Amino acid sequence: MTNKQAVIDSLLDSGVTAVMRGIGEDDVVDVAEAIHDGGVTSLELTADAKRCSEMIAAVDRALDGTDAVIGAGTVMDAAAARNVIEAGAEFVLAPNVNEDVIEVCNRAGVVAIPGVMTPTEADRAMAAGADMLKMFPASTVGPDHIGALQGPLGDIPIMPTGGVSTDNVDQYFDAGAVAVGAGSALVNYDAIERGDMDGVREQAAEFVRAVEDARN
Repeated sequence: MTNKQAVIDSLLDSGVTAVMRGIGEDDVVDVAEAIHDGGVTSLELTADAKRCSEMIAAVDRALDGTDAVIGAGTVMDAAAARNVIEAGAEFVLAPNVNEDVIEVCNRAGVVAIPGVMTPTEADRAMAAGADMLKMFPASTVGPDHIGALQGPLGDIPIMPTGGVSTDNVDQYFDAGAVAVGAGSALVNYDAIERGDMDGVREQAAEFVRAVEDARN
């Protein structure tokens, strides 16, 4: 998938992006396939992992021809953005606002999702050309912070990440989130350690059901 709007549509349709942090290179393809089998079509591999570019490329190849979109998270500078985009990342997330990262994404036609917490950061990110905003860490401020940002800034697209779980995901969507990001609440690390890909798939599917219930 290369069309930027199509990637945005996929992120919104999926409703949840799986944050695959700290997964080894030997396991990453199996885990990605299990999460995708559980119904999650948006997968984020974090750029602070060793050999992140190689892992993005491997997952991209494994899920080629499916409805999956593969992105990179924790992209902190322009050089990292260029590396993950070259490896096949179709969207780029960060915990902060870095205009250089957003510019690299815009030049490459890749979706840019910087991290924000305050209205100033949100306004700065949108002015720089962000496509969506990652409210991070969401657990620090809670669902009501979405309205606090959208009130003065308008209907900006917000993806809360950090502390979103099956127990509270409905509150974030009710508050105005367009999608959410989830790590350990979606990615079953205990199952990964055991080599239990069925367990990985089942936990991902449980989160997908929670998202579907929250949006209905």
